[in-house]
Amino acid sequence: MPFARLATATTPTCHIGLGLAAVGRPGYINLGRDDDLGEDRGVETLRARTHELLDAAYAQGVRYVDAARSYGRSEEFLAEWLKSRPDVDDVVIGSKWGYTYTADWSTDAERHEVKDHSLAAYERQRAETEALLGDRLDLYQIHSVTPESPALTDGELHARLAEAAGRGLTVGFSTSGPAQADAIRAALAVTVDGEPLFRTVQSTYNALETSAGPALAEARDAGLTVIVKEGMANGRLAAAHAPEALRTVAEETGLGCDAVALAVVLRQPWAGVVLSGAATTAQLASNLHAAAVDLTDEQLSRLAALTEEPRVYWERRGQLPWH
Repeated sequence: MPFARLATATTPTCHIGLGLAAVGRPGYINLGRDDDLGEDRGVETLRARTHELLDAAYAQGVRYVDAARSYGRSEEFLAEWLKSRPDVDDVVIGSKWGYTYTADWSTDAERHEVKDHSLAAYERQRAETEALLGDRLDLYQIHSVTPESPALTDGELHARLAEAAGRGLTVGFSTSGPAQADAIRAALAVTVDGEPLFRTVQSTYNALETSAGPALAEARDAGLTVIVKEGMANGRLAAAHAPEALRTVAEETGLGCDAVALAVVLRQPWAGVVLSGAATTAQLASNLHAAAVDLTDEQLSRLAALTEEPRVYWERRGQLPWH
């Protein structure tokens, strides 16, 4: 298992990963992107920014990097960085298939990505990922599985994924939407020749959206590595937009709202890797302080009151504009 490499790391930040959703393409739904990225979001500018973030993350102990076919040129930028750093041989690389990037490097496209969990989409995107990342890819995840996803019932797809696993690739899935827990439990039941297919799960979990927690604990008990995405709720928990309770706790700790928000996730016993979606090196450095945040039970109780009903949370997320 590639994630066993993280278990031997000694840096306190080894269980914080870097997600490339915010820097692999010019448009995304994170709040504050105008301040983070400015007006120049050309390919070369974001290529340089991605490489700068990867350098900073590696220097500070980050050992998991997460990309996706739909994150614009994230795989391309990552592959170039890996080629330029032949000394970096201890990083776990994950990517995802199931969405196709369709915005053509525009921030105001009508559609930024198209979902397709078919076998044909897997084969096409697997070849695309292979061409860029080759044998550096450790983990390939189905992107945003929901309970109704055909990826949960397609036996031929499962057989192909099992073949890839047999050749050494770790197979996982990510989830989204208000029924994440149902999707996780359905995926845990998927087997090929009597063996569980999936070895990792990546789900949204943060101070506002905690509904997947019990299912993620079940996944961890079943032997899966749990990766947490959107710990900052797409910027809703950043200082500029943070609820008062979070701002108050952050002031008490002397650290940023982002560090406190990510610390809430890190303290979950089932959380194997928590992703930073930083778009700047300053944000990354602040995110990494989460490993040092020590929250009291009373502070955690105040933060727990921020939780929203899943459908309310996901409806609001669905209304966030692509910047």
